[in-house]
This record gives sequence, structure tokens and C-alpha cells, in this order.
Amino acid sequence: MYILSSVKELQKLNPFIVIGCGGGGEKFANFEGVETVGFVDDDPSKHGKEFCGSIVSSDLLELLKKTPAKSVAIMLPIGAEGTALKYAVQAINEGKNVVTSFRSLPLAENQSLVKFAQEKNVSILEISPRLDNVRKVMGVAPPKCTEILPKINYKPKTPVVYIGGTSQECGKRTTTRMLGIEAKNRGIKPAVISTDEMGLEPPIDINFRAGSLSVMDVAAALMGTIKYIEEKKDPDIIFIESQASLTERKNPHPRGLSAAILVGSMPDACIVCHRPRHPYRHPRGIKEEIRAIEAVEPTKVVGISLNLRNINDYIKEKLIKRYENQYNLPVADVKEGGSSKLLDAIIDYIGEI
Repeated sequence: MYILSSVKELQKLNPFIVIGCGGGGEKFANFEGVETVGFVDDDPSKHGKEFCGSIVSSDLLELLKKTPAKSVAIMLPIGAEGTALKYAVQAINEGKNVVTSFRSLPLAENQSLVKFAQEKNVSILEISPRLDNVRKVMGVAPPKCTEILPKINYKPKTPVVYIGGTSQECGKRTTTRMLGIEAKNRGIKPAVISTDEMGLEPPIDINFRAGSLSVMDVAAALMGTIKYIEEKKDPDIIFIESQASLTERKNPHPRGLSAAILVGSMPDACIVCHRPRHPYRHPRGIKEEIRAIEAVEPTKVVGISLNLRNINDYIKEKLIKRYENQYNLPVADVKEGGSSKLLDAIIDYIGEI
């Protein structure tokens, strides 16, 4: 009963004061036929500056006195639910309609707020994620939005190495672990992060299934994990296992997950894993994966880890040399002691640790 389904519903509630001078606030102000008469934001650096044709205020109640606003639109990010609730209560108490978004304040979880609006005889509407439409199309949908983590922006203090791959099951977890072991053997203090529930083996320090998160939350989860591990362990280098691939054929669904892990890792250097003659995956290949990684993030692929599980022993060395000549990068089989070669390549690129 409080789900917004058309822009016409918004137009009937004109004019608006918008809470939040970011992407959500700008999008709302750009709705066709929506009139905005003011903006409010809690960030002091925005106060007194122009945003979408209005001067940003710090005080909703003061702005309501100065403008003919009939409604307040709350367009705040996930993580600001407390602030959103404060402004919603203020607006309703002043007899103003409220439009919120599921990111700011999902109304299904705030029935007391809905009841308060009814008592004050004002409208309260939510711009929802429309999971009902997903259910209509697919037959199933999450009960509510799964994007829940606050958006952080943390830059690592420690060199970070991202271990990606051309497909699933191509050796990313093993390579990440073996690089951690090799670093430890050299007297370097590593931190090893796995983004999979199967990341249970030492020297992995912390693991979580990135695929269980909304893709919108994955980068924040990685940044938060890096910050946490730096505070707890003060490592010399951080190795991060990625999932799936940015380019794998016939399985496009986890590619966005791979990109989110890469973005959240903000790596200084990368290793690409590849499994020649993969028995049940369809990778595009090393060249395509390197190009994709270096296009998504300002980083460098410095080595290739080959999973030679299904390759005859007598051609393994020839295969490694062929890949080295083809890609002009160090290539190694970490199951046969190749982690030392890859760590050398990492250190050569990022400098002594």
C-alpha cells in the first residue's frame, strides 16, 4: 500500500525538499515533473553550496518554514537509516508527506512510521527495489533487498596482490595459499584473504563467501576486510583470492562478482590462474583475462599460475615455456614449487617488502 509505482504519484506531492545531496538526491530531482524547493545534507562541506539549483541547508525544520514544500524525499545511502528515520519523523510531525527509498528507510521494517503518517493524515511512499517484478518474471526472489553494507572507501596501507583466473576451478585458492606459505617461509608476514566458504586451509587468515553478498556490497566487504586484517595483523603483504573470472564463457553470472572483488581489492599487482584443457569450463583465455583485469583497475598482471592437473607430466615444462614465450610473463605450477617464481615476480614489480 505504500510502494511507489509511477512518477505521477510523485508529481501529486510537489513541491519537495530532498534529503541527501548525492546520487540518489540528484536522480530524484531529475524526475520528470518533480519540483524541488530545497536540499538538506548532514555533511558540513556541502552546506551553503549549490546542488541541483538550490543552496544546501543543514536544517530541515528551518527549511520547511522558508519554503512551500508539501513533501520530503529522503534519498540517503544504506548505512544512514538512523538519520533517515530522524528526518522522516520530523517531516511527518510537521504534516509533510514523505517519500523514501529502500536504501534509505525500507518501510516494511518500519510499520510504526507508517502508522505515524496515517495518524498525521499524510502520505508515506517507498521507491522499492520491486522484487515483486523479479518474482513475477523468475518465480522466485529474495524476501527483501540484500544490499545492506555501508559503502566505505578504504585505501590499503599494505601492498595487495589479487589472484584472479580465466575460469572457475583453475587454481586461484591453491595459488593464493601457496603464495602465502612462500612469503612466510621467506620471513615476510603475509595476510591471506579467501572470498569463498571453502577457504578453510592455512595460512588463510579470514574467509567469507563473497557470492552470498549483493554485488553492491562485495567491494565494501573487501575494503572492510583489508582494513580489519591490517589492524589485527599489520602484514607486509596481502594476498586476495578472487572468484570465477571476468571473461569466462557460458557462465556469465559470477563475472560481476569477480569485478567487484577486483575493485574492492584495489591491488598493486595481480596473478592470473589458468587451467589448460579445462575438463568442464570454457575460459576465453589468458590474454582476455589480463586485458579485462587491467581495464577494470589500474593494476598490473605480473605472472601466470598454471593448474596442470589434467596435463601429462612429460609436457608440463614445455607448456610452461610456451606460455612464457607467448605472454612474456613468468609462468609457474605452484603445486610443483612455482610459488617462489611468482613471488619473485610480485616483489620485482612492487619493490622490496
